[in-house]
Amino acid sequence: MTKQPYHKKFYHNHKSINSNILIWLSIIFANIFFTANNFYNNCLAQNNNDENITTRNDVKIQNAETQNVETQNDITPRNYFESGKTFKAVCRIDEIMLVSLKRHNLEPAPVCSDEVFIRRVFLDVTGALPTQQEVRKFLADKSANKRTKIINTLLERDEFVDYCAMKWSDLLRIKAEFPINLWPNGAATYYNWVHDAIRTNMPYDKFAKTLLTANGSNFRDGAANFYRAVPSKDPETLAEFTAQTFLGTRIATWTPQERKNIANFFSRIKYKETSQWKEEIVFWSHIPLDSPEAILPDNSVTKIPDNKDPREVFAEWLTSPKNKNFNQNITNRIWYWLLGFGIVHEPDDFRNDNSPVHPELLDYLCDELVKSKYNLKHIYRIILNSNIYQQSSIPKIPKKQNDRIELFDSYPIRRIEAEVLQDALSQIFDEPVVYQSEVPEPFTRIPSRYRTVVLPDTSVTSSFLEMFGRATRDTGLESDRNNNITESQQLFMLNSTEINNWVKRYAAKLKFNKNRNERKKLLDSIWLAILSRYPTETELKIIENDFLKKNIPSQQKIQDLIWAIINSKEFLCKH
Repeated sequence: MTKQPYHKKFYHNHKSINSNILIWLSIIFANIFFTANNFYNNCLAQNNNDENITTRNDVKIQNAETQNVETQNDITPRNYFESGKTFKAVCRIDEIMLVSLKRHNLEPAPVCSDEVFIRRVFLDVTGALPTQQEVRKFLADKSANKRTKIINTLLERDEFVDYCAMKWSDLLRIKAEFPINLWPNGAATYYNWVHDAIRTNMPYDKFAKTLLTANGSNFRDGAANFYRAVPSKDPETLAEFTAQTFLGTRIATWTPQERKNIANFFSRIKYKETSQWKEEIVFWSHIPLDSPEAILPDNSVTKIPDNKDPREVFAEWLTSPKNKNFNQNITNRIWYWLLGFGIVHEPDDFRNDNSPVHPELLDYLCDELVKSKYNLKHIYRIILNSNIYQQSSIPKIPKKQNDRIELFDSYPIRRIEAEVLQDALSQIFDEPVVYQSEVPEPFTRIPSRYRTVVLPDTSVTSSFLEMFGRATRDTGLESDRNNNITESQQLFMLNSTEINNWVKRYAAKLKFNKNRNERKKLLDSIWLAILSRYPTETELKIIENDFLKKNIPSQQKIQDLIWAIINSKEFLCKH
């Protein structure tokens, strides 16, 4: 089936929208959001390699915009996505990337605007939108280092811990039900251990070593669930999961002998049940290996004494500062989490024929990781403070359909995650979401004061989260999470009774009158709440002339305005 462009899909029938409103919505999308929506349609088509998303009309509009851009001076912002500052190397990351881009005859995009940055860094670091007050305060701050200050602040917030814990829960497959079967108590215990490790900023080498050498009850010793969060407990499956998580490689591509060698380190793990329902103890059996010599993944040979757990030997090798693969895996993942595309991509598919596009950058990040004694916040900090991260999402040199995203000549656009989108809607409309599920046992209910991001277990059912592609946590692969935009998602955003009621209640709180200044304040609050920026002069003019017409708008018009904004890609995407 040929996909329609996103803004055309908006015109599906909705019970609260009559034909006159459809005409008005076409004005809104063609004028107020035409820059953002058409730009996002084309960029998302590139990101998803789906050439059917872009129509002939979209291309004409984009070409017209491009021609206009080329006539302007680089110092002049081309749109509200840019700050007007040209790209300059402010750190080693920028220096490396400038050389790399030059090799590909590309130039980095200008630095993004403060409005774009505040929204972007909140979503990438905390998985949440900034509040209106936070946006106003940041935009009013005239200090030169305000971006560094907000980065440092966000890295210390509880929301950063929650968001990171969600990502690690995806990788570690924290799931109560089939095929992982941790059971609710085990899943909660495991999640709490991961959350605490991130909260205390546990060094990454210690984090990995603790998981790899864990023993104990799945209900009391959270790290012990590392050896239970697998569909099968045989040594090769445990080795496969370990290599995927900490080396970013898939041993299915290894030779049978290589797989046997790594599985040997996990061949003495045993499990035993207790009198408590579903409790299981993970332990080292103390049975010596068949041979005291074992072969590590780098083909080096090590001797394992009979009185030493083979997992300890493997963990010592894995977390050694000299183990380039261990360091590359985590630094590449953090880059992927912040920019949506890995230096090696997929981030869990390191192999000889999938080399890094920017090897010097990956080497630099690994060096910084070791120097910081495996402080992951340090890696976040140096990436977030770089101008490569702070680029505009609009490339300076127009992209062709098949240009490579991983060159990073602009900030890659992608849809925000399912949990983050649910929390964003809940925050905007001040509507709590309660999660409850009869399966798995025992009955699970998450109080409304908790964000969706902190759900410890994907077995807690939610049609919204499933529709918007939350990770199933069946595989531990990054691709297990689907952030593509689908037709069913678009129809849901238009036709959901729940969101429709939220919009109605939100619109009812907005008291428009004929006073122009008061109307401006209300429009400011709408834009700040949803898009984390003030409306532009062009947008205000169109709204006044074509929408409000200097009259007090009906509740239906206010609702339709809000519907238009939350269905724009400027809202739905990180940009």
